[in-house]
Amino acid sequence: MAKQSRDDLKSEMHTDFSLPPIHMWGDYEAQMNWLEQLDITAYDFPYTEPLLKVSYDDWKKHATDLSELDGVSWFITNHIGEVLSSDLDPELALEEVAQLSREAINKCLDLQSSVIVKSTQGIWLASPVVTREHSETFAVIGCYMNGIEASSVAQMLVRAAAQHFRSCFYKKFETLFVSDLLNIQKQAKREEHRRSMLFQVVQKLHDKIDVDSVITEVFERIEEMYPEGKLELLMSQDHPSRNPRVKSLQLQGQEPEDYMCVRAFMEGRMLRKDNISDTGETLIEIAVPLIGKQSVYGVFHMIILQEGIEEIDLQLIGMLADTAGTAFENAKLYEQSNILISELRLINELTKRLNQSLKLKEVFKFANEELLSIFNAEFCCITQIDEESDIFEIVSCNVPSLSREIFPKDYGFAGLVFSTREPIILSDYKAYGNVTSRLMDETDSRSMIAAPLIVRGEVNGAIILAHRSQRFFSYENYKLLQVLASHIGLAIANASLHAEVRKMANRDMLTGLYARHYLDDAIQNFQKSDVNGSLIIVDIDQFKQVNDTFGHQIGDKILKQVCAIVRGAIRKSDVPARWGGEELAIYLPGADVDKGYQIAENIRRRVGMETEPHVTVSCGIAEWKHEDDRVSVETLFYQADMALYRAKNNGRDQTQIG
Repeated sequence: MAKQSRDDLKSEMHTDFSLPPIHMWGDYEAQMNWLEQLDITAYDFPYTEPLLKVSYDDWKKHATDLSELDGVSWFITNHIGEVLSSDLDPELALEEVAQLSREAINKCLDLQSSVIVKSTQGIWLASPVVTREHSETFAVIGCYMNGIEASSVAQMLVRAAAQHFRSCFYKKFETLFVSDLLNIQKQAKREEHRRSMLFQVVQKLHDKIDVDSVITEVFERIEEMYPEGKLELLMSQDHPSRNPRVKSLQLQGQEPEDYMCVRAFMEGRMLRKDNISDTGETLIEIAVPLIGKQSVYGVFHMIILQEGIEEIDLQLIGMLADTAGTAFENAKLYEQSNILISELRLINELTKRLNQSLKLKEVFKFANEELLSIFNAEFCCITQIDEESDIFEIVSCNVPSLSREIFPKDYGFAGLVFSTREPIILSDYKAYGNVTSRLMDETDSRSMIAAPLIVRGEVNGAIILAHRSQRFFSYENYKLLQVLASHIGLAIANASLHAEVRKMANRDMLTGLYARHYLDDAIQNFQKSDVNGSLIIVDIDQFKQVNDTFGHQIGDKILKQVCAIVRGAIRKSDVPARWGGEELAIYLPGADVDKGYQIAENIRRRVGMETEPHVTVSCGIAEWKHEDDRVSVETLFYQADMALYRAKNNGRDQTQIG
């Protein structure tokens, strides 16, 4: 059995030997000796040569009294008489040896019994070795006895040798059979263990609803089954994971060792490759795709010693990867559905809170604070187009140096968003370098997402979020910002419309001055907080005659001219209003009667010089102080109206103080 391994024997022999009939298993002795009932058949003879050689060597060890007799040389043949092993003396004449040994073997096979063939110097003996059950000859054992004459003793000797050899053969045969049974049992247990392990993994994976838990479970199970293997997972998408073995799969510009993983990902099937390590050991490298029903999500890359894994293990790893792919996809879908639900709740809550305020400043301030919180961003900047100057104005920003700054419409990322009407996601501002941004430069930010603010179908501004870390914002953040920007745009549109409606309600449509009710409310509020204030009432002299002479259109024109003069003569804090017909009222917060008189006289003189057709105005002034007995809007208007009445009665085109 020098170089012949047990695996070699099994590879050349059938192992499906016939077992004893079932009815014999009830017999205790038969149960104890069931191995003795095993036998080979004629179909097995061609595959017994390795076992015959091993058995012959074993026989020689045990039958030393026979195998070492002086002048005796032994040999063994297969079932067709081919010599498999012998220790014949090489000094014998080769032709004679071949002829006489062949004659003895053939006669033995023909007669199925022991034979003797005489030669000039001795005798040749051969005896058949037969099977247990059917006594079929499967081998011939024989010898050459030099200088010995034929005798019944010699014939008995070779028959005894045949019986002994037969015992040695069946001993080896039974050992091989039991070894096969043990191997089959071992493989069955291993297969059972694999199936049990796979079932447990499937059960555990499908219990997981978290993506990281699925990945961790796969790593732990494969490590448990193949502790010597090196395993990593290459993901095709950005998936944040604290596991150092989860890496990104580079589909372009990959290293040569990653090419197999890319192929496995693209083709959606397991690939393997045999390599030789630096120590000369054979390694198996496999790439198994992580596949779900909708997509391929990544590739498991494993390197293991060839002796540590079998072909069936590769199938198991493939099934495990398929199960992991389905579980990963389910967990991913569950995670995405939860994200979607939370986003919908967030959008609903944000919209509800945005719509609670109809003031633009409050909308911008609230949107800035909420966006910083939602995206965990460090910086937020909201810009809006100023329709009059056609430039960008920063209306809300948590960077003080940029607050209320203005920029050209084509500057920075806001300009890019405005021109393209498209959102932007940037993983590394320093590596990009195509657009200049003060927000990114002054805050030293690297990551950025931006979205246009659409108001009434037009780009009205932009929202920009930034962070100092690279690749901080995900694609989900990018998509969510677009949705939130659209709702913020609606809130801005609502607030703008409300401001316009409020403006229309508080303004006189012809003159553009405030309406009387707005002036009344403003004076009432000022009287609650200030210590004094003045009111001027301006009346266009003989305005009815102007209308009768020139027509109402010219009258309206003159009224607009007077209003323009009033707006140019007063302070920004003053409140001009159309009090009724051709009468105007101007409230001067914190101004005494002397200041009011100066302004009224300035208006009176300018009206006389600048109107066309030429008209004059009369003015009445009244002042209130907090120490007055009665402070009210009605009292103030009454005093100013009385002063105006005196101006009219004294000849018009003058100012009187009440």
